[in-house]
Amino acid sequence: MAASGVQDLLLGEITCGSLLKKLQEIWDEVGESDEERDRMLLQIEKECLDVYKRKVELAVKSRAELLQTLSDAKIELANLFSALGEKSFVGMPDTTSGTIKEQLESIAPALEQLWKQKEERIMEFSDVQTQIQQICGEIAGDLTTGNQAPAVDESNLSQKKLDEYHAHLQGLQREKSERLHKVLEFVSTVHDLCAVLGMDFFSTVTEVHPSLNDSNNVQSKSISNDTLSRLAKTVLALKEDKKQRLQKLQELASQLTDLWNLMDTSEEERQLFDHVTCNMSASVDEVTVPGALAMDLIEQAEVEVERLDQLKASRMKEIAFKKQDELEEIFVRAHIEIDPEAAREKIMSLIESGNVEPAELLSDMDNQTAKAKEEALSRKDILDKVEKWMSACEEESWLEDYNRDDNRYSASRGAHLNLKRAEKARVLVNKIPALVDTLVAKTRAWEEDRGISFTYDGVPLLAMLDEYAMLRQEREEEKRRLRDQKKFHEQQNTEQETIFGSRPSPARLASTKKAVAPRANGAPTRRLSMNSHQNGNRSINKDRRDSRLSAPANYVAVSKDNAVLSHVSGTEPVPPSSP
Repeated sequence: MAASGVQDLLLGEITCGSLLKKLQEIWDEVGESDEERDRMLLQIEKECLDVYKRKVELAVKSRAELLQTLSDAKIELANLFSALGEKSFVGMPDTTSGTIKEQLESIAPALEQLWKQKEERIMEFSDVQTQIQQICGEIAGDLTTGNQAPAVDESNLSQKKLDEYHAHLQGLQREKSERLHKVLEFVSTVHDLCAVLGMDFFSTVTEVHPSLNDSNNVQSKSISNDTLSRLAKTVLALKEDKKQRLQKLQELASQLTDLWNLMDTSEEERQLFDHVTCNMSASVDEVTVPGALAMDLIEQAEVEVERLDQLKASRMKEIAFKKQDELEEIFVRAHIEIDPEAAREKIMSLIESGNVEPAELLSDMDNQTAKAKEEALSRKDILDKVEKWMSACEEESWLEDYNRDDNRYSASRGAHLNLKRAEKARVLVNKIPALVDTLVAKTRAWEEDRGISFTYDGVPLLAMLDEYAMLRQEREEEKRRLRDQKKFHEQQNTEQETIFGSRPSPARLASTKKAVAPRANGAPTRRLSMNSHQNGNRSINKDRRDSRLSAPANYVAVSKDNAVLSHVSGTEPVPPSSP
């Protein structure tokens, strides 16, 4: 009965009142005392209170945990905002209103979004710092630093800081590009220099850094300070080597050319060394042909120079006489008188005696040639004026003959050409005194500077000029005498016409003119060569000068030689010296 009652109770709505009512019914049936009933009710009330207390404690604990979670979420939100450098963003939650769970529910999406943004920002920072670290390692030459992941400071993940890293990375990338450009320029220069010098390019750049050798299949080339410094030193060393080799090659080319010229080497033999002589006058930067300065080429030129030197020693006499011919030609052009026979005999005796090395003899002859060229150069200005003076004297002589020609104004063929020449000759003759004065001044200055007499084919030039001045003065006096004589004859003819009434025949006048002594030409003559017995063999140029300076056929000043020579300047000719 009781069991069925409890079951019915369980099947209905169970409440505290229904349970208490059912419990009282049970007690009534059982016959429990009031005391027992009060005790059991107190026990039930106490147990219910304990349950409430436990539930309240659990609720308080849960609330505290939720508040702590909300506080932590707010702190995390603040930290994320601080780390990301954000003050706010779209969808910012309101953390000041609503229940705790509502506040947590509103802050959770923001936290999730900021965490995701933080992770992305950390990835960006890690990526840019990795690139910076890698480029810095390449610049420093430490490639191991790029293998370690950089430490990201999560307390500062702001966009500003990320932009600073990106700016730093861009600067490093520009520097890397510039360094790579420099490296490639250096490598290209090394390649060109190695090609010209005939050196192995790959082994040269590998010694600097293995990454510079493309055959090593290295992804990136070293751009470190050490690599750039070693490349720069390598380029400088190769350029210096190129400069020295070019200088050596040019010296060898010059020696080859001199030896070829001395021994009249054929053009076919010379063409075999065109690759050596083609850079004879080239600058360092102009030599760019691969192998142009290779060591085997220089050694080949050295061997050829040595061979020609040995051949030169066997042809010593021929070469020495060729140099002597060159020296004599310089003296002839400079109108310096020497004794070539004595010089050749001296050369022969030196060669046959064997007391002088062939190289020393040729070097001495080269020095003599250089001094002779210097001497000829110092005489050039004076000799040019001497040629002008002599040319003017020739024109003066021709003008005198022209003026004596009674038919000069006739209408014969070529008369107008002679008339034009006479006009030019008169202008030139008028310049002779000034030319002679200038020549005397320059000659005296030359003699004072060197302390020796200036000779022209062995004859003192001042003596020639003094004699010319005297001859010119004599000619002027002769002209005055002829004019006076002509006046006298004309006066006599006038008187005879007055007395006898007749005129001398033209034939007689012509014979009278022919009886007058011809003019004394003012041109320099061979009689100035007072020491002609010491002059030796004269050159063709001197013979040509003598023929140009000799007086015309009607010159009759021979009877006056002694008188003229007594007035010549006291400058004595300097005996010529043999080389």
